Amino acid sequence: MKLKIFNVLTVGLVTLAVLSPGIIVFNLIWGRHLELVKTQNLSCELTKINQGYASFSFSNQSVNTLESLTQKKIPANNFFLQLQMIVEQYKIVTILQWLVLATPICIGLGIIAYDRYLVYRAAVFKAQVEMLERLWQQSIEQ
Repeated sequence: MKLKIFNVLTVGLVTLAVLSPGIIVFNLIWGRHLELVKTQNLSCELTKINQGYASFSFSNQSVNTLESLTQKKIPANNFFLQLQMIVEQYKIVTILQWLVLATPICIGLGIIAYDRYLVYRAAVFKAQVEMLERLWQQSIEQ
């Protein structure tokens, strides 16, 4: 029974270790795809807004007001803050992906090390029993 559980765990961990890189790559590609879709949607909305403004005739005062509003909504520092947040999120995602990959490997190595430890303890116990049997035989002969 113990051997069957060990075999099932081993197969499960090996399968997870084999599939983990694929899952990580898919996650990265999917994240980039979502960013691309958001960028395309924003680009389309910006194009629509620009076409809408071009169809209306504005006076110089309204154009200046529009420019001041857009400058207030998107400050120059905001881009750098967003870029910094993206870099930090990418670092966190990278760390989490390595944890997802390393966890099954560490569990598998732990199981293998524990199995080896049990074999070692059994060998030590057997050696102690043999030594006690020899001592017992010697005490009987005396």
